[in-house]
Amino acid sequence: MNTVSFDRLSREELAVLLPELLLCGHLIDRSGMAHSLGAFGREGMTQVAIEEWQVASPVYTRRMQKALRFEGDSVETIFKGLQLDIGAPPQFMDFRYRIDDHDNGEFWLDHCGALMDVEPMGHDFVVSMCHDIEDPTFDATALATNKYAQVRPIHRPPRSPAGRKPHCAWTVKIDVDHVPPPIPHNADRVSASAAANVVLRSIDPDDDGNPDYSGPLLSDIRFADFSKSALVRMAEEVCLQQHLLTIGFMLAVRARADEKQAMDIGRKQFAGIAGLTSERIRKALGVGDDLEGLAAVLGLHPAFNPGEYVAVSITTSDVLEIRIDPHCGAFIDGTWPSMLSGEDLAPLNALVRGVNPRFVARASESSASTFEIALTDKAFREAGEVAITRFSTGADFVFADRGIPLPLIVI
Repeated sequence: MNTVSFDRLSREELAVLLPELLLCGHLIDRSGMAHSLGAFGREGMTQVAIEEWQVASPVYTRRMQKALRFEGDSVETIFKGLQLDIGAPPQFMDFRYRIDDHDNGEFWLDHCGALMDVEPMGHDFVVSMCHDIEDPTFDATALATNKYAQVRPIHRPPRSPAGRKPHCAWTVKIDVDHVPPPIPHNADRVSASAAANVVLRSIDPDDDGNPDYSGPLLSDIRFADFSKSALVRMAEEVCLQQHLLTIGFMLAVRARADEKQAMDIGRKQFAGIAGLTSERIRKALGVGDDLEGLAAVLGLHPAFNPGEYVAVSITTSDVLEIRIDPHCGAFIDGTWPSMLSGEDLAPLNALVRGVNPRFVARASESSASTFEIALTDKAFREAGEVAITRFSTGADFVFADRGIPLPLIVI
């Protein structure tokens, strides 16, 4: 189990951390797609993005619904799932919702951080994201709730006129005459993964605060209203979302590359998001940049959570030692922790230098899955993979307190 884990945070700290984890999960693609673009071109990158989200999002959507007790088959259930999805982190992807009835509703984005990232790249990249990727992946997420659900655009980018707001708008309709699309290739492999099936601790219904999301859909998720037990479970589920997305990503990459190239792309994706995530966690929680601070960040980092999936121990003395159980679920699935090796420490170096650029990682002589981190006198340059991910406006995004959310009900 993790030496430092979500359990050791206060309810207030967890409420700060949750939107950070959702945002960093969203930014995984700012890292991964850059390297997919270089390897497979724009069309190949687009297909990788479609395939990874199609197979991952239905699995983690159902997990979150069950954990927070809002299972159902309505448009409202679909919208609640989106609010807790790394594909739609709060405020950065500013989804607004309207429910007409059980089977009909609309959502629109008052601000789309992904569009802000892609729009400067030109028309073709906007079409790839807002048309080619969104059409099948929005449907895949909705189909996790109701196989007859359809998500269709009212308007979407490229924006016409330029600067149009909201950035896009969509209808969601449940229609029994709708013929569901075929099950995506590799969906069965992701559904059978250790990440999809890991059992986490149930939420304590007696904790102070909301133990679930069984009430009405809210205009915004305010994490501070949830109990500590619920927040811990949400944090663990959001980390699993990131591992499931990585499984989908690697399946899509391996379909287009040999194993050496696939692992190179996977490690670059890991390095790019790992460093930025460490940095945001440290700043959000006001953690120090010494070995104790690093231990705290490592114990909260999605790459090493939840403990039931990534069995990790972290100890500090003159150096920090991180020991990963090579028999844990993350190794079975081939997700981020399994990509670390003595031959390639770039992802781990990027991760620890998000806390302090003077950290350096080395493989331990005691075990192939044990690593030591030391503080040196030299400040290392930021890894190129992290710099690529930092291209996103999400890298410096600041969350705001929006006050008490309003229930969204049918009038």
